[in-house]
Amino acid sequence: MDLGTSRMKEKSRQYLGVWLTAAAVVLAMAVLAVEYGFARRVWGPGNLHILEIAAAGIYWMGKIYSWSITPRRDFRWPRIGPDIGFLLLLVLGLWLGPVGAANHFAARTIRIGVFHVYLFTIAALHLGRFVVAAAAAGRTPTRVLLISFLAIIITGALLLMLPAAHRGEGLSFTDAMFTATSATCVTGLVVQDTGGDFTRLGQSVILVLMQVGGLGIMIFGSLFALLLGSRLTLKETVAMRDIMHEQSPGRIGRIVVFICVFTFVLEAIGALGLYGMWQTDSQRGGQIYKSIFHAVSAFCNAGFFLQPDSLESYRASARVYLIVAPLILIGGLGFPVLENLWGLLLGFLRKGKTRSANDIKTVRLSLHSKIVLSTSLVLLLSGFVLLLVLEWIRPEGRSAGCTSIACLDALFNSITARTAGFDTVCTKDLSAASKLVLIFLMSVGGSPSSTAGGVKTVTLAVMVLAIVATIKRRREVQIFHRTIPVMVVRRAATMILLYGLLLWLLALMLTITEHSLGVDMLDLLFEVASALGTVGLSTGVTGHLTVAGKWVIIFAMFVGRLGPLSLLAALTFNAQPIHYEYPAEPLVVG
Repeated sequence: MDLGTSRMKEKSRQYLGVWLTAAAVVLAMAVLAVEYGFARRVWGPGNLHILEIAAAGIYWMGKIYSWSITPRRDFRWPRIGPDIGFLLLLVLGLWLGPVGAANHFAARTIRIGVFHVYLFTIAALHLGRFVVAAAAAGRTPTRVLLISFLAIIITGALLLMLPAAHRGEGLSFTDAMFTATSATCVTGLVVQDTGGDFTRLGQSVILVLMQVGGLGIMIFGSLFALLLGSRLTLKETVAMRDIMHEQSPGRIGRIVVFICVFTFVLEAIGALGLYGMWQTDSQRGGQIYKSIFHAVSAFCNAGFFLQPDSLESYRASARVYLIVAPLILIGGLGFPVLENLWGLLLGFLRKGKTRSANDIKTVRLSLHSKIVLSTSLVLLLSGFVLLLVLEWIRPEGRSAGCTSIACLDALFNSITARTAGFDTVCTKDLSAASKLVLIFLMSVGGSPSSTAGGVKTVTLAVMVLAIVATIKRRREVQIFHRTIPVMVVRRAATMILLYGLLLWLLALMLTITEHSLGVDMLDLLFEVASALGTVGLSTGVTGHLTVAGKWVIIFAMFVGRLGPLSLLAALTFNAQPIHYEYPAEPLVVG
């Protein structure tokens, strides 16, 4: 037998375990969807439970086979520990879960629920792991990111179409895709009432889509890989570095853990702070569920809400401004800035406990953090002042006066326009000038590597600095005693140009598809800016869109979440750089 044949057989043996695991994951997800998605099932619950047990059996067959062919030198506890740990948790859950149950039927229901949680957890972990592996296997991780977002959106749409996920008549595919895209792309535009038209299952699907879309499937995939006890390979680390725009590949694992832990802790604090604020009912959830839902929606800048009027009913509540608004701001700063600030805080605390300051590694505020924080502050304050003044000079505003609630409304609108989508006042009732200010804020959006959309604060800052450098006849773009590379300036210019062209093109398409509605052009432009910036604010146009108009907005939300540059990079991955230059010739510009 030659060497090539031997290697092929070895690979086939390795892939058998992978294929068994994949088959178990697909079977488990399909059976769980049927189990919970249909009120009336063609198959009885007994047959479904047999398939669920079969899925678990196939999964463990694949695991045992993979372990059996693993060389002894590579067979370590971290490789098998997580699976053994999950199995022990399952056994404990099946044993201790039914303790105190009222009757045999209740105990059986609890055991089935515990087993379903185990199946779903295993399936979700391996699906995320597969996405990271796929990104490392391809030539362009960005293309895998694009495909994974599409797969999540389509899966979410199919889950929302399940009879048990919505109330009333069947949900159309277009409306399901619109809702799933809006949730995954953390936008918040809706064509269905989230609290009234979707059941608790449908609302939970939207909640999961918001969380996955906010952090990114690649972040979850890397976290799941760590939870499964497998380290990221070199190719996977490089792929994650490219997607996360991180300079040091060795920090990827630590950054992923920081992002996930920081997110979940902050969302938990937000949910605790919002507890007790809501008016509850059986359809729209109780205090705990509403608090968790809105905390996740706020931090992920998603803008989904369970009330029919967003936060307008809670306009006078201090928690809207002390909890929801800070969650939006923190989520929009970006994880590189949050990690930098966290490092500064830890350094300050350690310095206070250490006698010698020389023993502490100096952590400074990076140029990226300085630009993000200063630009965000300028946008926040300028947006607040403009909105306050523009609403006050209206006849209705002058009669009401510049009250504290008007100031809070202007402040919250300045925050939520980048890019959360909550509102405390009806956006439709704002003046045309205020809508134009909101369009600008929505187009700028949040900061890079955050849960927000838009062209990003750093892009705007770089272009403003480039204009200043041009006016002052400087060869280089500088800020905070640092020089910005020419390539970064070119990327910023490309981003703004592509974004402006897309905004114009999509607005043009919407005027064509919605000409029969007789909607004002400014409202259509507002709708497109909200979708492309993944904001979620609306002047009331969304619910009246035609089918063609809905697909225009779906495309806008998808492109806005991925970013025009990322989409362009995924579509032109075969383009090769040239290694020659033509002679230069001057041009007249302006």
